[in-house]
Parts: sequence; structure tokens; C-alpha cells
Amino acid sequence: MVVGDEELLVDRAIGDVVAAARARESDVEVHELTPATLAPGALAELTSPSLFGGGRVVVLRSAQDFGKDLAAEIGRYAANPADDIDLVVVHAGGAKGKALLDTLTKAGARKVTCQKITRPGDRVSFVRAEVRRAGGSIGEDAARTLLDAVGTDLRELASACSQLVADTGGRITDEAVARYHRGRAEVSGFTVADRAVEGKLAEALEQLRWALATGVAPVLITSALAQGVRSLAKVGGAPRGLRGAGLAKELGMPPWKVDRVRAQLRGWEPTGVARALQVVAETDAQVKGGGADPAYALEKAVAQIVAARAGR
Repeated sequence: MVVGDEELLVDRAIGDVVAAARARESDVEVHELTPATLAPGALAELTSPSLFGGGRVVVLRSAQDFGKDLAAEIGRYAANPADDIDLVVVHAGGAKGKALLDTLTKAGARKVTCQKITRPGDRVSFVRAEVRRAGGSIGEDAARTLLDAVGTDLRELASACSQLVADTGGRITDEAVARYHRGRAEVSGFTVADRAVEGKLAEALEQLRWALATGVAPVLITSALAQGVRSLAKVGGAPRGLRGAGLAKELGMPPWKVDRVRAQLRGWEPTGVARALQVVAETDAQVKGGGADPAYALEKAVAQIVAARAGR
């Protein structure tokens, strides 16, 4: 169980499961589904033994939105899971759909908490941990300076930390934050993702190459692509009767982001979104060591996402 609504931490928790599965068996298949793409009986099919062998990771997103029948199906599987299947159930937290979490807990599921980081001190700790994760060091004052410069979005902070370690050789000071971050015009992975889900292939590839050239880590671009596609699935699968602030609260997104994603959804079909989810899962594995060339994997992913939008 991955419980919480901090998307970066959720992605990392899922990535850890996939990495562990691939360490056991390199050709593991990864399937990501949402309430909009998981049909009754599909879980049984995904978790049934394969004629060709091989393990699988099945990721069920937005579990709080599954109906009673699907929740019951998940609970029955969790009570008697297959040895070669890793099931990851992602729940935003809160009371909605809590019965499923209780069922999974009783079945012995491991819980990973991914709640939003809201306290200033915790954000400073996150920045310092991110820098250590990238192989560098940063003092508390410099971490606060970086927070002031970047803001509180964890993905943007993670990207900034990774780039600063690469730019400075590892030791990050106040001066380094000002010199390298504030003074540099950057393209983020989110720019690439926005152009891709909007179907703008040429612009997406141009932004991708510029992002890579200016030092954005491939894994962060993959994460941005994954977030962009999952946002499409999340908004596309939302209850039809909700609007405005009610819809934003239900999805755990700010209203402006819901509006932007709804605009990006024009031209997408559910089957295309499902295909794009599969593309980003495959790309994530390639970028994290499963492929020889992360840049090529990302260019291919962008092209496939645009093709999925067009129904190809």
C-alpha cells in the first residue's frame, strides 16, 4: 500500500518496488491501471499465471475511487497473492475507500506513507536529503535559500538539487544557489511533459533536448512525463457530477491545475491514456538502468505519448 498524495514520493515508492522486482527478474512486466482503465475481472487476468513465465508488477492508482466490486476483487486477491506478482495499491489517504486499506492491512500488505510535506523544517530536511541522495552536501542556510528561490514543489526541488550537485561538484553554498539556479534559464521536465500530452511533438522534442543539454536529469524528465499522463487519467476518471472546487478537492489538485489538465485532455481517449501510462512505466525502467541510452528512451517515449493521443 502506498498511502498519500505527494506524487514524487508516491512515484519513488512505486519505482522501488519495480526496481526490486527487476533485480529478481530482468524481464518483469509493469502494468499501471486507474479506476477508468481497470475493468471488472481484469485484475484476475493480470495476476493469473503466464504461459511464458516471468514476473509482473501491477500498480493500481487512485484506489480510493474504486467501487465496491473492484475493491472486493482486490481484497480477494490480496488474501491469496501469487508469488511472482507484485501488487501496488496507491491510495490518496483520507476516509474515502479506507475499507480497502483495512482489508490490505489485514492481508499483511506493507505500507509506505507519502503524505505532503508542509512544515518548513521538513522541507529543509527534504532538500538536504535530496542533495545527499545526489552525492553532495548542503548546509541548512543554503537549503533555505534554495527553498526561497525554487518554492515548495517537491519535484522542482528535487530537480534543482540534482542539477546543483552536478554544477558545483557536490558542495552547495548560498553563493552557489544564487549563481547556478537563479541566474540560469532552465527547461524543466514539466515543460517537456506539457508539450507531449498536448500532442506537440516537435516542441516536446526540442524542449527535451534543451533540458538534457542544460543538465536536467533524465529520471526527473521521466517522472514529469509520468505525472503529466497520470494527471490525464486522474481528471479523466473523475466523477462526472463534480465541478470547480469540489472536483479539485476530490482529485487533490489545485483548481488551476485541474483546468489545465482538462484542456490537455481534449483529443485523448481512455485507451490512449492507458497506452501512455504503459509507455512511461517502460521508460522509467529503461532510464533507471534497463536501457543503454536514456536520451533515446525519452525521445521514443515522447513520440509514443504523442502517438497515443492521436490514437496510433
